[in-house]
Amino acid sequence: MTAVAAERVEALKLLHQRHAPWLRVRLARRCADPDVVDDTIQDTFVAVWRDARRYDASKGEAAAWIWTIAIRRLISQLRRTGAEPQAAELDEAHLITQSAEEVVLVGVEHGDLGTAIARLSPDLRAAIQATVLDGLTVREASRLLGVPEGTVKTRVMRAKAQLRGFLA
Repeated sequence: MTAVAAERVEALKLLHQRHAPWLRVRLARRCADPDVVDDTIQDTFVAVWRDARRYDASKGEAAAWIWTIAIRRLISQLRRTGAEPQAAELDEAHLITQSAEEVVLVGVEHGDLGTAIARLSPDLRAAIQATVLDGLTVREASRLLGVPEGTVKTRVMRAKAQLRGFLA
């Protein structure tokens, strides 16, 4: 990130090579339109290029910072187009090329747990999705969701309790 902040194009290319593939997978889980996903990834890396000097490693991993930018860009794209986020359909050939993490997350989203998560209120679902499925810290989820850290913790606790009830 330091090299990107110093406006080294090669560093941005390397950052893109490392992070664009997993961003594409995660964004595609929230939006079935590949053009919107592509636009979001492009917007994300333009923002990273412009704001790399604002990245603070003491507040979290670069990947989490990039993900926060990407998810906000996706939400903005969806608001502009008026589209509803929908998970992309995955075929068997795509599953073969996925990492183990991606296969597990697809199972979570499309299995019994996915159905239970869909039953949560939007606030609880967003907290669980940000912290558990997306792997953000409570601090990062707090910034992403625009609520205090304590609220994120409470929502995650409530969501887990409700999920246990749904799956019992």
